[in-house]
Amino acid sequence: QLAEVQLSQRIAVMLSTAVLSLSLNAPVVRPAVSNARMAAITPGDVGTTKPLGVYDPLGLMTRMPDKYRRWQEMEIKHGRFAMAATLHVILTEAGIRWPGYLSLAEGIKFSDLPGGAIASWAALPTSAWLQIVLFISFLEVYALKQDPEKDPGDVVPEGVAWARYPDGYDVWLGDGSTKQVGEDELFLGKTWKLNAERNNGRAAMMGITGMLIHEGLTGNPIFPIGETL
Repeated sequence: QLAEVQLSQRIAVMLSTAVLSLSLNAPVVRPAVSNARMAAITPGDVGTTKPLGVYDPLGLMTRMPDKYRRWQEMEIKHGRFAMAATLHVILTEAGIRWPGYLSLAEGIKFSDLPGGAIASWAALPTSAWLQIVLFISFLEVYALKQDPEKDPGDVVPEGVAWARYPDGYDVWLGDGSTKQVGEDELFLGKTWKLNAERNNGRAAMMGITGMLIHEGLTGNPIFPIGETL
């Protein structure tokens, strides 16, 4: 009986090795690039920066190109919130606070709140969180609502004196004169700024996620292994 078991084990090993060999040596079948993907996003679009370029490992642009516009808006919005959250953690951990009272009714000053994300969230009164949620909801559905006719992220309402990205710049030449230079001729042009915002937002989303994990595990969002090495 022992010999039969050993023989069965050897046969199983041989079969698994054969299957693995066939899978490694089999030709790779690459799916054809769909025109839908190229219609949704192409190299050179905002957000397709080097070295990755058009990075779509899950094939979402091929299977759901109609949702790309919504994903752009969500990425920009989440990136902006993440940049604000990351800056909040850095500033509050450095001891910087707003002056005055956070809640006059409960006698809570801004200086009474701890730094970090989780600690400051836990220390806020429920009424303060309700005000924050209502304010953000107002901005989302009314004041800063995304117009589908505008570029993703361009949420400034009409009539507000705000130029998100000017068409050109007056460059001082050093001899007292100026020259009007178009956005495409400058390093700090519209496309560069949009890419910078997108990439900084992506980095901030990773950063605030790491800070939340560090604070939850160690209590310190910035120096999880101690302030000194």
